[in-house]
Amino acid sequence: MGHKLKIVTIGGGSSYTPELLEGFLRRYHELPVTELWLVDVEEGQEKLDIIHALCERMVAKAGVPMRIYKTLDRRAALQGADFVTTQLRVGQLKAREKDERIPLSHGYLGQETNGAGGLFKGLRTIPVIIDIIKDVQEICSNAWIINFTNPAGMVTEAIYRHTNFKRFIGVCNIPIGMKMFIGDVLRLTPQDELNIDLFGLNHLVFVRDVRVNGKSRFDELLEGVATGTLSANSVKNITDLPFNEGLIRSLRLIPCSYLLYYFKPKEMLAIEMGEYYKGGTRAQVVQKIEQQLFKLYKDPNLDVKPKELELRGGAYYSDAACEVINAIYNNKNTEHYVNIPHNGHIDNIPPEWCIEITCTLGQDGAQPTSRITHFDEQVLGLIHTIKSFEIAASHAAISGDFNDVQLALNLNPLIHSDNDAELLARKMLLAHEKWLPNFTNTIRDLKTSKGK
Repeated sequence: MGHKLKIVTIGGGSSYTPELLEGFLRRYHELPVTELWLVDVEEGQEKLDIIHALCERMVAKAGVPMRIYKTLDRRAALQGADFVTTQLRVGQLKAREKDERIPLSHGYLGQETNGAGGLFKGLRTIPVIIDIIKDVQEICSNAWIINFTNPAGMVTEAIYRHTNFKRFIGVCNIPIGMKMFIGDVLRLTPQDELNIDLFGLNHLVFVRDVRVNGKSRFDELLEGVATGTLSANSVKNITDLPFNEGLIRSLRLIPCSYLLYYFKPKEMLAIEMGEYYKGGTRAQVVQKIEQQLFKLYKDPNLDVKPKELELRGGAYYSDAACEVINAIYNNKNTEHYVNIPHNGHIDNIPPEWCIEITCTLGQDGAQPTSRITHFDEQVLGLIHTIKSFEIAASHAAISGDFNDVQLALNLNPLIHSDNDAELLARKMLLAHEKWLPNFTNTIRDLKTSKGK
């Protein structure tokens, strides 16, 4: 691919960026990044400055010839880019707080990738990612976009459904977190080869088989999860509740932790409502963690990624992204778990759907190579329901139409009333007005009707 390797990170002021850089530095012998450009928006300038300075110290300590740049000019940064990573949060953590608090104030789950909160994060994010794609197509059309902006499944669906850009891969930390959990539980060594058969949608994946050195060890893992001696929860931002033993035994699948929202909606809502009434939401917890992190990042003597970063729910996102870039750049043809259109690999869902599945990654991108070619019937209904929601949500993000927002909310199984769907649509559109330019006319009409 030539000597120069340029990577552009959009959302470069993110607290996750030091982990991303650590991943590049660890792999420098095979992934020789010569330029890393950190791009952010005006509101993120202060964080960008702090992150840039820390990254420069990390590179100096590593002693590698990598240059770190910072800019608010995305188009300038994209010139000659080989890879673009997207890790942005439109409206920053204050918008996430609204995604959580507004639904909870009406007795609904408040979560950044599920339910009403997940929808509105998607509505804010999808148009911005599409704008980035337009720039990439014009400025560096051969670049790959590796996206780990949530809701990753909905974003990936929108890109493949509403643009003609094909060099786009959605990455999530849930599968890599599950893989690390499985490796720890089975007490594997670095010499052991671990293969996982997982399938589903982003934040809605199930593990069907686990093989160590070619031999299945799924039954012992399933037994541990069923009896509650093992926790399948691999993320910090979800309350750790055990799945019902009968459910796990009847499914014969290991669900990711986000499936608690669908198998235990009553319990999860009760926990979140309790936190809400005490005056706290996950967004507020994260803001406190961020404040602590950036205080650490400012220390001129800090030249490594601090351990405290793992308190953030998205730990290992960046590691997953580095591995994906490495596999493409070096044509490794190695196993990864990503979000892409399956193009008929699964025989009982529409071929154009974007799903999260085991793939082989090389210079031509991701190809589904999972041994799974058929989704289990007992979870197919839930997968269809959430995919219908993602499709409706991606359409609403582009149309800017109030009825399209209502439809998406009504299709989501965490919303239990069409009247409440309308109420949440109104309140959240007005609350997020600044970050929803596609909805300018809709919001103007809402304000007019409110005044009557």
